[in-house]
This record gives sequence, C-alpha cells and structure tokens, in this order.
Amino acid sequence: MFDFSNHSHRRYNPLTRSWILCSPHRTQRPWQGQREGAQIEKRPAYDPSCYLCPGNKRANGDNNPEYTSTFVFPNDFAAVKSDQPELQETDCEDDDLLKVEGVRGECHVICFSPRHDLTMAEMKPEEVQGVVQQWVTSYEAMASKPHIQHVQIFENKGAAMGCSNPHPHGQMWCTERIPEEPQTELLSLQEYKASHDGACLLCNYATRELKHKERVVIENDSFVVVVPFWAVWPFETLVLPKQHAHSLPSLSEAQRLDLADVLRRIACRYDNLFECSFPYSMGVHQAPVHGDYDYAHLHIHFYPPLLRSATVRKFLVGFEMLGEPQRDLTPEQAADRLRGCSEVHYKQRELNGHVNGVNGHM
Repeated sequence: MFDFSNHSHRRYNPLTRSWILCSPHRTQRPWQGQREGAQIEKRPAYDPSCYLCPGNKRANGDNNPEYTSTFVFPNDFAAVKSDQPELQETDCEDDDLLKVEGVRGECHVICFSPRHDLTMAEMKPEEVQGVVQQWVTSYEAMASKPHIQHVQIFENKGAAMGCSNPHPHGQMWCTERIPEEPQTELLSLQEYKASHDGACLLCNYATRELKHKERVVIENDSFVVVVPFWAVWPFETLVLPKQHAHSLPSLSEAQRLDLADVLRRIACRYDNLFECSFPYSMGVHQAPVHGDYDYAHLHIHFYPPLLRSATVRKFLVGFEMLGEPQRDLTPEQAADRLRGCSEVHYKQRELNGHVNGVNGHM
C-alpha cells in the first residue's frame, strides 16, 4: 500500500498554485556534503560597534536615540526610494518581451529590542507584544501615504539567511506595487472566494488543520501554527488566525497578544530543535494598505533552512531550481519533531542546570 511517510509524492500549494515533490525516504541516505562547526556566539547586551544599539552612530552619521523598547528608522541603504522620478513610456522600449516598471517606496528597519544579545525566542512576552504593536503602527503609518500600496514586514535571522547584524531586528519594505509572491496569494484567495460561495481559502485550511492536528505545532485562543501540507523548507511553519482577519490592524488587542505569544513560542521551539540560534526568514502577508481586499487573510511564513542538524542546511539546487521544489521529510514528520521541542529556551535550561548544580553542591 502507498505510504505517504515513505513513498514519493507531490503536494499542491493552493496559495501559490505550485507543486512540491516530497521524497521522505531520502533522509535515509548517508550525508557526505557540507558540514560546518556549530556557531556558538556569546554577545554582549550592548555592543559599541553595533549600528543598531541605542546611542550608537549609524552609517549615515545619525545617532540612534537611547531607545528602551522598539525603534524604527529609515533604512540607510534602502532598496526602494520615494524621491525618484516616475518611469515614463518614452524611457523604455515598446516591447512585450522587455517589460519594465518603475518602483518607488520606502524601507525601514525595526529594532525589536535595545538588547544586542537577544532574539525573539529569548525576549519576554511583553517585549514581543511591543514588536507586534510596532508592526501595526508602522502599517497604519504607511496607509496614510498615497503612493504606498503594499507593506512587506519581514525578519532575516542569522548569518545563514544573509543577516549582516545579529542585533534583533526586522525590516519593512513599502512599495507602490504589490510584489510577486503576495500578489499570487491574493489572486488565489480572491478566486477561491468567488468559486466557493464566499468562503476563505485560509479559514477553511485552518479549520482542516485544527480538526486533525497532525501538522499543528502550537495554538492558543486566536492563532494556530502549522507545518503547512505543502511546505517546501524542512521545518517551515505557517501562522494563521483562527478567525478571519485581513491585516494586523484588524486584530483585536487580545488577538495581538496571542500573536506575540505564538511568535515567541515557535521561535523558542526552533532554537530548541538543534540547540542553536535557528536561522530563518519570517514574513507577514496581509492586505495591501489601499483598496478593498476583504478576501485577504493575514498569515505569517517562517522559512528556516536547517535540515538535519545545526550544521546541515537544505539547499534549493539542481531539480529544485530546474524542476520544482523538493523536500526530504514529510510535513507531518516535521510537525511531530517541532511538537516535541520544549518551550523553555535551551540557554535557560543550561543556566538552570548550572544554578541547580551549584545549589546541590552547596
């Protein structure tokens, strides 16, 4: 009989209308590829050379204030800018093969904490709540700007994800055009609603996952975190509100607190999986700031690259680049492993063990 935990199969992603090849038996193959030493890093609470720490000078010469919670400032090396001229038709060739569009916008950096040595997994619940509230405030601020249409909030954590500074922070890229990935998702959500008597794709999906719970990692009153049925990355997760919400500002105060709760808890489980500061790219997908997008459904993607250990990563190469994405363990297996992780951070467990040992010796 066909065994989904051992036999190759494809899974469909209704959000992006794409397929993923699942080959769970490949985890049995011996690994002789790249191995790296575990990067155990002890950082100070304040680093005088860090351009994100309170009071320090940034690349543009400005000094950060002595902030005590979150801190937002325009990116000194913004990928898009507002002060550029609009692209005119006369500036490009009239050719349906060589299309181009100008893109204006703003980029902002969001420091999660004044502490240089923390990550979201190590922050207090109320500190993560401050981050969520800052996301709401920043989204609403962008809605007041006519030329901004889309707000992409994200965090790249760890050098493996190209993060150039370990200080806990994320970014917000605000553009006048909706980027490719969220645009594809929005179209899928819109068409699903039109063809399913007004139902929401992600509301229905969350209901399915909560019914069987084989891919559910954690949940609380307002949110559920799952390894999606169509996950590409080995320990990819999807954060979903249990009730329909199209954007961060549409969440109630209680829902915002619950969002902060699940974000901290899943980040902690990631770190505990291989007892390392687990790298990932995390991003918020929600309704654009202008227009009627009642079919949009707020959700958050976590894309972490680690596969076998703290030193062995998943690479999208070969067939994944030229054919379609492929994964070596099923989403159900990944969810089971994440469910088995503690929500007490491994650093705290080590500290408690050390303290207990000292007390016992005394």
